[in-house]
Amino acid sequence: MSQAPTPAKPAPRARRSRGRPCSDAAQGADALLRTARGTFAKRGYDATSVRDIARQAGVDPALIAHHFGSKEALWLAVVEHIAGQIDSLLVLAKSLRSRADLSPRQRVIEALVHFIDKVFEDPDIGMFFSTAATEEGERLNVLVDRMVRPFHEVFMPLMDDAIASGDFKPCDSALMFSMLTQGISKTVAYAHVLRAVSPLPQDPVRFKQELLRVVLNLLG
Repeated sequence: MSQAPTPAKPAPRARRSRGRPCSDAAQGADALLRTARGTFAKRGYDATSVRDIARQAGVDPALIAHHFGSKEALWLAVVEHIAGQIDSLLVLAKSLRSRADLSPRQRVIEALVHFIDKVFEDPDIGMFFSTAATEEGERLNVLVDRMVRPFHEVFMPLMDDAIASGDFKPCDSALMFSMLTQGISKTVAYAHVLRAVSPLPQDPVRFKQELLRVVLNLLG
C-alpha cells in the first residue's frame, strides 16, 4: 500500500522589520493627516475634535489615537507632514540662487512659479496656515519655526538679490515676500469666495495663468 504524500508546508510569511509600518499603515496615516489638515483648516484647532476628524475620514476615533495619540500630537503631525511636502520646493528655490543663466528677477519669478504650482496642488495648506496663524503660544511658535522661517531663509536672499540688482524697486523684502506668498495662497485656498465674482476658479489652468500674470504685474 503506497504512502500518502506529505502535504507541502506553507511558505513562511515575510516578517516586517520591527518599528517600520507596512505600506498600508503608512498610506492610512497619510490619508488621516490630509483629512485632519482639511478639518483643522476649516474649523481651527479648538473647534475641531478627534471625533470630527474620524467622522470625516470614515474611521473609528481609536484608529487616530493609535496612530497619533492626542489631538495636540495630531496637529503637530499635520504641521510636520506639510513641512515634508514643501521641502522639495525649498530645495529647488535654494538652488536657484546659483543659477548664473538666470537674472535675479528671473530667479524670483521661477521660485514663485513653483510656489504657485504647489499651492494649486494642495490648496488647503494655505487655508490651514491662515487658520493656524490665529493661534497663540506654543502652537504658533511651531508654525513659525516649521513653516514660516524655512520659507524666509530660502526666498529672502532671492528677493534681496533682485532688489540689490535694481530688478525690483527698493522696499522691505520681508514685507514684499509675505504679501506675495500670503496673497497667492489665500486667493487659491478661498477660491470659492472668488467664484462669486469671477469665473476663473472654474478653469484651474487659466486661473493659474492669470494669478501668475497678476503677480508679475505687482513685481513691476
